[in-house]
Amino acid sequence: MTIGSGGSSVVVPRNFRLLEELERGEKGIGDGSVSYGMDDGDDIYMRSWTGTIIGPHNSVHEGRIYQLKLFCDKDYPEKPPSARFHTRVNMTCVNPETGMVEPKKFGMLANWQREFTMEDILSQLRKEMAAPHNRKLVQPPEGTYF
Repeated sequence: MTIGSGGSSVVVPRNFRLLEELERGEKGIGDGSVSYGMDDGDDIYMRSWTGTIIGPHNSVHEGRIYQLKLFCDKDYPEKPPSARFHTRVNMTCVNPETGMVEPKKFGMLANWQREFTMEDILSQLRKEMAAPHNRKLVQPPEGTYF
């Protein structure tokens, strides 16, 4: 996020940005179909996060709750976090063996911009679940990758 007026801009430091995202995640966002928060409140670097996506209606994902791990390395938000489904899912952008969201197959990660947030990633993954190429894919039995 950049702040400024008259053509000037100030880049918000990583930890301030993550604190903003944490606050937003804790307050609850949108319609409740996605949520996120920190894994470890004692992690001063705010690297490890958990996300939840409620499967979209009128798709094979309806009624399912998906858990993901998001990892924000030291270069976040300049570079995207890694995202890995903990809950088994069959989607074209997710490695079926590891649950990793593959950046080359998921446009938001492939075309990352500093303004994007973890909320944006989760919301876009939910939209991807409802996309024609994913909405009817046979899903694995409910469970986790490991």
